[in-house]
Order: sequence, then C-alpha cells, then structure tokens
Amino acid sequence: MKTIAVLAFKNANPGSITDSVYFFEKANDYLIKNGEPAMFRVNVIGFTNEVKLNGGRYVIKTDTTFDKAGYPDLIIIPSLTGHATSATYLNKDCSIWIAGAYKNGSEVASLCTGAFLLAFSGILEGKECTTHWEYANEFRYFYPSVNLVDERIVTDQEGLYSSGGNNAYWNLLLHLMEKYTSRALVIKLAKFFVIDIDKSNQSVFIVFQGLKDHEDKIILKSQEFIEKNFSNKLSVDEIAEKFHLTKRTFERRFKNATRNTVAEYIQKVKIEAAKKQLEIGRKSINEVMYNVGYSDVQAFREVFKKITGMTPFDYKNKYKR
Repeated sequence: MKTIAVLAFKNANPGSITDSVYFFEKANDYLIKNGEPAMFRVNVIGFTNEVKLNGGRYVIKTDTTFDKAGYPDLIIIPSLTGHATSATYLNKDCSIWIAGAYKNGSEVASLCTGAFLLAFSGILEGKECTTHWEYANEFRYFYPSVNLVDERIVTDQEGLYSSGGNNAYWNLLLHLMEKYTSRALVIKLAKFFVIDIDKSNQSVFIVFQGLKDHEDKIILKSQEFIEKNFSNKLSVDEIAEKFHLTKRTFERRFKNATRNTVAEYIQKVKIEAAKKQLEIGRKSINEVMYNVGYSDVQAFREVFKKITGMTPFDYKNKYKR
C-alpha cells in the first residue's frame, strides 16, 4: 500500500487539499469494487491538528503532524493562496521537511503555485518544473536555477512532479495514478471527474507578460518600445542601435533581464496581440497577421503554433462566439 501525504499549511488552497484526498480515496473505491485491495493510505499532514485557511473560513483537520508522519511514498504540496513568495516564506519549515523526506526516498508533487514551496526547498535546482503561467515571471526571478517549462501541464523528473495553472492538477493526479496503477483505472477516474485525460500543454491559456521586475533601465525601455511598435517589422540590429548598444551587448543584457532572447520577446509580443484580435473575431486571419507585422502566412502560422500550440484558425474557432 502506498502512503500519500497531502500537506496542510498556512495559505494552502483548501480546494486542492480536499480534491487530492478525494481523488485517491475514489481510486481505492474503484479498486475495491473491482475485487482488488485498496492501494492508497491518504493522510493530511500539518504542524497542528487543525489548520485554518482563507481567514478562518475553512478548517482542515489533519490526520497527523509532521513530527509523527515519517516519510511517505508521495507528498502532495497544494497550491498557495495570496502572494506566492510571501506564502512560501511563511512555510519555510515545511520546505525543510519536504527536502528531508525527498532525500529519504519520498516522491514530491506540487500543484500549481505549490511549485514555489518545492523550489524553496532546494531540491528542484537544475530540474524541470511548471506552475501557473501568471506566476511564471515571478518564479523565474526567484528561482533562476530551476528550468521552468510553463507551457507544460505536467512535469516528471527524478521523483519530482509539478502541474500548471489551477485545474491542471487534475492531470497531474491522473499522471501519478497511471504510474502507480493502470490505464484502465485512470480512464475510469478521468470519466468520473470529467477530465480531459491527455491534455499536456497549457500554452493556449498563457497571456504573455514580459518580465519587467529588473533594474536594467535601458532594457526596460527597449521592452516598452517593442510593445508599442509590434505592428512594425522589428530587427534586433535596429533596436540595439536605437538604444546605443552593440548587438551583442544588447542581446546579452536583454536575455539576462527578461529571460527571453530579443527575437523571442518580439515574437511573443506580436502573437499576444494577434491572439487578442482573433479572440474578438471581427478580422480575418490575414488582416490580423498584417496588423501585427507579419507578411508571410507560413511564417506567421509556424510562430503562432509554436507559442500557443494551436494554428491561428483553430485558435480563432476556439474563442469565437
């Protein structure tokens, strides 16, 4: 039997705690109905017997406390509420316990912004991780040694797992279930919880927000220039010259400050503008393409699909009324 520890701590999202518990308990129900033994022992773990969340609106009763829990097979870190970095600091003692458990053989899964607490523990260094796309810039700023792949729904590397934004944690729970049991049980659970079973990419949901919480004023001005002039054909050489920098120096400083190359940043700004125009649905795809500074249909389609995971046509259809 596998032991599952769902953590309850300050600023944890109560929904992701209760959903995780229910998911594994439902898996046990299906196994028993199929004549098989229950496979999961699920415990909610905290520092106290009760954890008050959302200003006391919700009270989570724990099954045991960290000092008595031992090392479970799998630890689930729920998503955080409020400011992610502040919530992480409030739970720094929890991150120490997570790191110790991982070193003693526990696997660890973070749900959504729970990735901040997982990264704070130090065990994600040099490894892949995903989180909610809206917090990607903040995550990259505080944890540059972690390879954030925020376009992904789920990551799985060396016993460490993470999920993307909000409801993506259901896909991570299914992923874990398939590792532990069978595809047949996963399909049953996906149908019960009404989950799109093979969703692997959250690019289509990402709203690009260039990282601007840095101290390079020249690069900040260049970002603002790109964002105001996305409808024009922009070249790295011209932008570097405009801000009196050599191309090499400009590219180096831009990548250090924004975590994107200049070309990537230009593409993402243009495609974000195109997405907004396609969502409104009043213009043809060609009109939108010209409006954001592209003249080659194939090039526009390829860049759009690379960034969003969908063609412009499919994206337009997805959001049209």
